[in-house]
Order: sequence, then C-alpha cells, then structure tokens
Amino acid sequence: MALQIYGIPNCGTCKKALLWLDNNGAEYEFINTKEQPPTKEMITAWVNELTAKPMRNTSGKSYRAIADEKKTWTDAQWIDAFADDVMLLKRPLFVKDGKAVLVGFRAKEEVLQSTLL
Repeated sequence: MALQIYGIPNCGTCKKALLWLDNNGAEYEFINTKEQPPTKEMITAWVNELTAKPMRNTSGKSYRAIADEKKTWTDAQWIDAFADDVMLLKRPLFVKDGKAVLVGFRAKEEVLQSTLL
C-alpha cells in the first residue's frame, strides 16, 4: 500500500481525512496508533522528514500535561516523547511510499491532491 494514515478512529480530523480520501478514490491503509503504536525508528524517520514541531498534538491532554520545558526541547527529546506517548502525535499523519509527507489535515485542496493522491 502506497499511502498509510496513522491516527485513531474516533478523531474528528482523521474521519474528515478518510472521507476526503474515499471521495477522491484513494487507496490507503489506516493504522490505529493506539493499537499499533509506531516504533521509535519510524518516529525518528518522520521527524527527519517533517521536523518535530508540526507533529506535536498541541491540543491534547498529553501535551498540556508536559511542563513548560517542552518549549525548549530538541527534536531528539520530542522523538522520545512521541515514542513514550503516541497521543502527543498530531493526527492524522500521512506516509506515502515510506516517507512522511503530511501531518494534520488543514492544507489547501491542491496541496492535498498533489501530496496524497
């Protein structure tokens, strides 16, 4: 499968993204990160491709529970945090042909089409 979507089934943004993919005839594999958390190696590759900042789920309880020191964390520290608590990862995260290409689902329509289809 060329396109994989990492997220959780009850996430509203994930549902919106999956509906968009279905409506655009995309083939994809959805991976529930609560049931199949990504490995630290996978997360490291994703951070190398996208950087840690856009991958942070800043609206979640897990993020708010971390002390303010998180503001000065390096990508390596974020990788450890993402590996320890998958809920810190922004959803959905799109991996195409083995490379992380997009996180979240707020891009313009033309960007979504060129990146995901």
